[in-house]
Amino acid sequence: MPDRHTADFWFDPSCPYTWLTSRWLVEATKVRPVEVNWRVMSLSVLNEDRDDDPEGDVDGYLWRPVRVCTAVAEAYGQAALGRLFTALGKRLHERGEWDAVESALDDAGLPAELARVADSTEYDAAVRASHEEAMRLVGPEVGSPVIAVGGADSERVAFFGPVVAPVPRGEQAGRLWDGALALASVPGFYELKRSRPQQPPTDDNTGGPRPEGPTT
Repeated sequence: MPDRHTADFWFDPSCPYTWLTSRWLVEATKVRPVEVNWRVMSLSVLNEDRDDDPEGDVDGYLWRPVRVCTAVAEAYGQAALGRLFTALGKRLHERGEWDAVESALDDAGLPAELARVADSTEYDAAVRASHEEAMRLVGPEVGSPVIAVGGADSERVAFFGPVVAPVPRGEQAGRLWDGALALASVPGFYELKRSRPQQPPTDDNTGGPRPEGPTT
């Protein structure tokens, strides 16, 4: 029996590339012995000290989903957070429903009343704490998502990404997971990157072209 692995996956649910990467990781769990711990990070926190706003989020929309995700994680745990992320992703990135927090809560079997925290600062400290945990592992100048896996000598190693579109399925998803573990096992490995489209290309497995949204 192969050793089981744990992947900590920090996400901002508004990021379309993060959504695709998360679906790859779910696929990988079907063909490899890996469990996922869903964690929250925030593009709003990431970009708050910048002179520019790469997300164009002048109204502060990006705070809303991460606040609700954090409230769910604290009140109901990892499994519930994973369900909510799936529900949000389907509505935001597959249907283009950018005001769907309450509907996503219902889809995930969670109390719709939690939507109230979207416009509250009640969970902002917890959002920041989760975000900063990811940053401590991966370092600055990255975006969403961040994934942490076991590296050499069982040390946790974190990366930005992998950024992937469309979603790998089946054994292809497993091979990408194998590659992530291989990179994490090499002390001193830091970066592997190429350019990507501004918006994710069509993913035939999830129902068509992506609506416009945050791009980080």
